[in-house]
Amino acid sequence: MITIGIDPHKSSLTAVALDETGKAVASRRITVNAATYKTLTGWAARWPQRRFAVEGAAGLGRGIAQLLAAAGEHVVDVPATLAARARLLDTGGTRKTDVADATSVAHAATRHKRLRQVVAEDHHTRLRLLSERRDDLARERVRLLNRLHVLLRDLLPGGAALDLTADKAAALLRNTRPLTATDSCRRNLARDMVADLRHLDRRLHTNQAQIRQVLDETHSTVTDIRGVGHIIAGKILGHVGDVTRFPTADHFASYAGTSPLEASSGERRRHRLNPTGNRQLNTALHTIALVQARDPGPGRVYYQRKLNEGKTPAEARRALKRRLTNVLYRHPTKDQLKLTTSMG
Repeated sequence: MITIGIDPHKSSLTAVALDETGKAVASRRITVNAATYKTLTGWAARWPQRRFAVEGAAGLGRGIAQLLAAAGEHVVDVPATLAARARLLDTGGTRKTDVADATSVAHAATRHKRLRQVVAEDHHTRLRLLSERRDDLARERVRLLNRLHVLLRDLLPGGAALDLTADKAAALLRNTRPLTATDSCRRNLARDMVADLRHLDRRLHTNQAQIRQVLDETHSTVTDIRGVGHIIAGKILGHVGDVTRFPTADHFASYAGTSPLEASSGERRRHRLNPTGNRQLNTALHTIALVQARDPGPGRVYYQRKLNEGKTPAEARRALKRRLTNVLYRHPTKDQLKLTTSMG
């Protein structure tokens, strides 16, 4: 088996092929253009038994990694930090060249058996892109509303209510009679912001429809969980991706950052918040936990039991989040198993 390590850059990539003993048998520098994939696979065709290891397959290496994965090649993602450690262990120490980097990527792939395999982009990728776009639009809407509140506060006695919308702001502005040129300027700017707010609302509505459409294509049962709507489900599936890359629910919890960290001292055994993991996925789980802790159901019963055990509300929510992580792991796992069975 030949392992081909790839060190990608914006304008070029360097590939180094290692045999099973770790000896470099060939290397090639390829310019990044429309013919990059064809040139690389043509060069690698001499080794029928091969696999590719791409540094940063979710970053600079995404393009070539996705082309290879879509063609059915075996591709693994090598984190840059892991490749750097492998380079330190190889002959040459900290000496850094493109060939040395590609060699280190290949060495890292041969030594570590649990690297993430790159799969062709599918509905999970679309859901993640749409979810991230929605987060950007929502942040922009909050910023715009804050600015609009400032202008209305200066134009109207008492300002506007917190639940401000484009229609409510427009109604307030229709009854505004500026007394000075400065107030007229404020009113004109506020009208522009109302128009911008309506535009953002339309884009958010379109984004929601797009997420719902892609989510329907997945036939996911994640929305069966209490507190999981289409927006949260899209964020979850988009960031989880292929759930089979997590061997167990514990691995999934570690990725989601819901595994509590022990902070015991003496006879006092405590656990604290885990700040690691995928924070977007962790935020989605936090929202679900808030809903289940508030509404009647098994989640609230579990949350109340933790409070009765002497845990603080924050600790009880974290315990509920960890419990929900197991539930969340089971749904896409069963969905994947069902899909595999139907295809078989």
